Amino acid sequence: MKGIKRILAAALCVTMGITTLLGMSGCSSVTGGKRIIRISHAQSETHPEHLGLLKFKEYVEENLGDKYEVQIFPNEILGSAQRAIELTQTGAIDFVVAGTANLETFADVYEIFSMPYLFTSEEAYHEVMNDTEYMNQIYESTDEAGFRVLTWYNAGTRNFYAKTPIHTPEDLKGLKIRVQQSPASVQMMEAFGAAASPMSFGEVYTAIQQGVIDGAENNELALTNNKHGEVAKYFSYNKHQMVPDMLIGNLKFLNSLSDEEREVFEEAARLSTEVELEEWDVQVEEAKKIAEEDMGVEFIDVDIQAFKDQVAGVQEDMLADNEHIGDIYDHIQEINAKYTDEEAE
Repeated sequence: MKGIKRILAAALCVTMGITTLLGMSGCSSVTGGKRIIRISHAQSETHPEHLGLLKFKEYVEENLGDKYEVQIFPNEILGSAQRAIELTQTGAIDFVVAGTANLETFADVYEIFSMPYLFTSEEAYHEVMNDTEYMNQIYESTDEAGFRVLTWYNAGTRNFYAKTPIHTPEDLKGLKIRVQQSPASVQMMEAFGAAASPMSFGEVYTAIQQGVIDGAENNELALTNNKHGEVAKYFSYNKHQMVPDMLIGNLKFLNSLSDEEREVFEEAARLSTEVELEEWDVQVEEAKKIAEEDMGVEFIDVDIQAFKDQVAGVQEDMLADNEHIGDIYDHIQEINAKYTDEEAE
């Protein structure tokens, strides 16, 4: 009898799984007369991006609640970023938050954000990303792939953290470091003398814990929100990249909206970024305190110029190999120069 019950329970689980997949295979689903809007992301429910998306949900439902219900799926529930982008392409889900490294295979202009030391300051980085008119030229580059970026989220500066301290570029030699799935990031690690290990963000904790990799590179929130500080006790502020995350929408869905509805979704996206930016600064300070005091993480200030010099050739190679990033590179250098001149005064 117990055996039969187990078989029935297993059959029920399989049926439920198939039902879920079928429900997501179409371009949309309707519950209670409302169109369900699905958003996928890789972070926890307390992360600034999730809080920003809650604002997105709130604004859409306040203004179009009779037509739409927004559902947010955190923690890669709907799959890794790359998989979720593919689901967004097909319309199985409507929006996904993903890093620009994941977009490089769809439009190589996004490779610019993987360039090490592209921005000379966080102020310059924010000014570039907040120039919506300019960035829309970049956002439209994935139209042929079936999706478009609506807005950006701050993911801070990317730094190395590992089981052993990293004070100089030489300390990276021979280490296996997880990087985003970007050729430029792989090339950067090779220039440092380390072995690049591209993998899904959700796999990093176990990979460090089991010794598959020696460390990773990301922002401070990865230490606490994703508990990487439990397995990597040294965080070095070398600030090699400032890589934004992007809110990506299925283009067919966006184009199906009326002008008024489209305005609501675009305003919801803008407001979500506003909330995310505010929460980011607060949570970074909290994360540093928790990581240091509760997790025993040591934060290391390094000579950034030494790291920058080590990968100067990567910038040159990228510009030579990718004709689509030259214009935005020049634009960013103009912004960089403005803040460099201000510091010099």
